[in-house]
Amino acid sequence: MQQPHAAMGARAMDGTGTRTGTGTGTGAQTRAGTGAETGTGAGTGAGIGIGAGTETGAAGPTPPVAPDAARVLVVDDDPTVAEVVAGYLGRAGFVVDRADDGPTALTRAAAHWPDLVVLDLMLPGMDGLEVCRRLRERAPVPVVILTARGDEDDRILGLEIGADDYVTKPFSPRELVLRVGSVLRRTRPGTGTRPLAAAGLAVDPAARRATKNGGELALTLREFDLLAFFLRHPGQAYSREDLMREVWGWDFGDLSTVTVHVRRLRGKVEDDPARPRLIQTVWGVGYRFEPAGE
Repeated sequence: MQQPHAAMGARAMDGTGTRTGTGTGTGAQTRAGTGAETGTGAGTGAGIGIGAGTETGAAGPTPPVAPDAARVLVVDDDPTVAEVVAGYLGRAGFVVDRADDGPTALTRAAAHWPDLVVLDLMLPGMDGLEVCRRLRERAPVPVVILTARGDEDDRILGLEIGADDYVTKPFSPRELVLRVGSVLRRTRPGTGTRPLAAAGLAVDPAARRATKNGGELALTLREFDLLAFFLRHPGQAYSREDLMREVWGWDFGDLSTVTVHVRRLRGKVEDDPARPRLIQTVWGVGYRFEPAGE
């Protein structure tokens, strides 16, 4: 869905004074920085703030892509947003595919399976939630969703179906690139990380494999990291802020993200998710993993 911040011929504001354009005079601008004018050189007039703080010119051509570069599929029906996001990701060294609707996204993914998907929820026809479901039915893939500011229900639903992260429009392309990089780093096999086991649960960080009583657990990226963190720190209470910092690597963010992932993880590791014994709520604090289930 085309948002006001990125529509052709529109102007959007994030409130701090940086004006950003991409150069062809189509008119879309976003104020989102610290008083410096920045051009991205993408040639579309995209209204997405980057918050530079210093003046920079065109970003220049996309550098050569490394043979082992991660592939990112960008799915957004707004061509301005898609072009700017693809440009930033390309300059960060990723291989980028684009799709402007759900069916095209599924076709592109089938042809070249992505390492990560940047997915707008408000797509025409097949919405982003359905695209996410269908991708996940085929194979695990990290998903970063794009949502409109204030669409909390959509954001929560996206997390419920397994999205690993989200970015709210209007957004900084630089922030999105950092989020993408953070998610992808967590998908890489760990080195020197010992397997963990307790209460019938086992996690192998190097193989990114988790089991319950010997049976494979179908966990998303963040669910896996959350379970591994709990297994590393049994009997200790952590606030949602602690978990967001330690598991997500964020110093700030929407704490409902943690709540949703804990609920989803309980649904997969608890015998009775309605009466959790392993991942217990510590009222006024947060959560604690109790291997004894007491």
